Amino acid sequence: MKLVLFDIDGTLLLSGGAGVRAMTRAFDQLFEIADAFTGVQLAGRTDTSILKDALRLHGLPYSHEVLEEFQSLYFEYLHQEMPLPGSGKRIMPGVLEILEALSALPDVYLGLLTGNWRTSGYIKLADFALDHFFAFGAFSDDSEVRKELLPFAIQRFKRLHDLEPRPEEVFVVGDTPSDILCAHPHGAKAVAVAAAHHSAADLAPYNPDFLLPNLTDYKKVLEILG
Repeated sequence: MKLVLFDIDGTLLLSGGAGVRAMTRAFDQLFEIADAFTGVQLAGRTDTSILKDALRLHGLPYSHEVLEEFQSLYFEYLHQEMPLPGSGKRIMPGVLEILEALSALPDVYLGLLTGNWRTSGYIKLADFALDHFFAFGAFSDDSEVRKELLPFAIQRFKRLHDLEPRPEEVFVVGDTPSDILCAHPHGAKAVAVAAAHHSAADLAPYNPDFLLPNLTDYKKVLEILG
């Protein structure tokens, strides 16, 4: 058995800026502050931590009510922004072929491990018709701390399939150091993909178990999964 958990942004797809455009619109709608996320690090972060940083940057308090109001607007605007063309918007190289091939294998299970909120993650995936590959995952709704997400994905997998994977049977596939760092504390294998936000030289110091330039080499991915 192999459980393969994918990051979304930069690993499965690039939204062409739709995510940050929708977040910017939602923040402006709530607080009348334009370009609120300028200077806020986005890659590898959870959506909740990104929102908190933006609020802190502009001297605004965080609360559960603010979170809910922001999410409601953000999801609405993301639905509007995702269909629009954007610079670099695409499925990442090799992703569709890999997902189709792995989902056809009886002993391989696909899930998500992403800093997106669940709703926004699936909005992005649905725009590229990738959502049907993933029945479960872990999201920013579960924790704003990226390192804490993997156990949530395991719990949902166990409830869905009545199976319990050993740590070495779990693979986290992502394009940032955060993806590597959220795998290792739980004994999972980190598969780093240097196809988007970070180069191989950026990712190597974090000691991923495997480092790929992209996901185009299906045979290599099978070799990694053993």
